[in-house]
Formats: sequence, C-alpha cells, structure tokens
Amino acid sequence: MPEFFNTSLGVKLTLHQVVQEILRFMQEDTRRNYKITIGTDSERLASGNADFVTAVVAHRVGNGGRYFWRGCELGKFHTLRDRIIKEVIISLELGKELLTALKNATGAKTPAWDFEIHADIGEQGPTKVMIQEVVGMIRAHDFVGVTKPGSYAASNVADRHV
Repeated sequence: MPEFFNTSLGVKLTLHQVVQEILRFMQEDTRRNYKITIGTDSERLASGNADFVTAVVAHRVGNGGRYFWRGCELGKFHTLRDRIIKEVIISLELGKELLTALKNATGAKTPAWDFEIHADIGEQGPTKVMIQEVVGMIRAHDFVGVTKPGSYAASNVADRHV
C-alpha cells in the first residue's frame, strides 16, 4: 500500500500525521464519544487487476467526522471471495499499525474511543456466505468487526474513492 493517505481536500499525509489529525480532532470536543474505523473496498478493473481503497474514519458520534484514504492497484483476483479476503487483510494490517500508533500518542486530554474494522459484506448479495468467515478473521485479531449496513468506512467512505 502507498505510504501516504489523502484527506477529503486532497492533502497527502503520513500515518503519523493522520494519527496527529485524529487526536487533534478528538481533543476539540472531549465531551463526545468517538469511534475510529477502518474499512477497505475494491473494484475489479477491466485488466483483471483490482483497485483497493482503504479509509480511516474518525467519527464524532452524532456530530460528523474526518476521514483519510489511500488506494492502490493490486494483481489479478479471479474470485469475489479472494478480493473480499484481501480487503479484510489490508484493513487488519493497517488496523494493527494505526491502533499501536494511536495508543502510543494518546495523551491525558484525549477522550475515550472505540475501534472497529468494517467489512464490505452483508446479509444481501453474494457476500452473505462469507460473513462468519470474515467476522471470524477480524475477531481473531482482537478487533470488533462490523458488516453492512453498519460498515460505513468500507461501504460508503472507501467506496467513494474506488
């Protein structure tokens, strides 16, 4: 995956800068509840390769949020299942890295926050047979897994940039 994340304004940031932006955003209103989510979406290209976009969302519950995203084109994926599994692996890898960086940078003025991995699968459509497998993968890494319709980081934010 690329080193830099994009903001909604097109500014490029490193992971360290994303962490600082998330902490600054949460410290603006310490009375609120926050949820930090990661989700990846992909699209199969005409070449057979797949375009993957991963979003990091800092959600001020009930009052908006900020997001950051990065994308890359990876090799050929012949089945939807393979692409979905890769989406989850990308989210898990970034989740571990981001969570470590957030925990190391969190100060006394930072409010509590929840952390989730969002998967672009749901009870409707061809991915419904993968729910247990994908949620099991996420839980095996000690993360909370969310599927559609609640998986906005993957289904809405990342999907916007695929």
